[in-house]
Amino acid sequence: MAFDTFDEGVVPGGIRSKTEIKILICYIYNSVKENMDKDLITQSITKDELANYFEISSAFDDLIKNGNLKESEIVDGLQTYELTENGKLIANQLESTLAYTVKDKAYKCAVQMLFEKKKRRENKAEIIKSENGFEVMCKISGGNIELLSFTMYAPTYEQAMYLKENFYENPSSIYKTMLALMTKDKEAVGEALEELYGVL
Repeated sequence: MAFDTFDEGVVPGGIRSKTEIKILICYIYNSVKENMDKDLITQSITKDELANYFEISSAFDDLIKNGNLKESEIVDGLQTYELTENGKLIANQLESTLAYTVKDKAYKCAVQMLFEKKKRRENKAEIIKSENGFEVMCKISGGNIELLSFTMYAPTYEQAMYLKENFYENPSSIYKTMLALMTKDKEAVGEALEELYGVL
């Protein structure tokens, strides 16, 4: 395919064709099989510098205009989109024109980003300023049930942010560890710590 896009910020082997960018977007939707917002799609492609940011944005808008993508539900305040039948046709018939490494990197990035969004939607961490520093209020959810909530003190905002980000990295492991400690299940404590650190 002809190179007809800006290639600033694109690695060797990346996409430099508008048509290929559109095919890749359709491929991601078709492979992940979840409705996603425009920003998530853009980031999943730009993270490994597979295509130019502005070209991806333009290609995404073209897919909507041409009836290959349509609006779906609002998630976390963001408009998500899904493939139309025409979009699925593009993905199924033309994905073989894309390099495997490009498809693989974009797909894995999109899946990881969706996972992170789900974790942050189901588990909440909030930093509250207090008289002596900051409080990090954490809540772990199991669907519609609040499984665990706790508050930790941090003397500085930087430490509070550190606690918050670490919480989001391992909410399920934190819950398992707390449950094991509260039930005095030594074996479960060991398993939870091994999950966190690999080895004891």
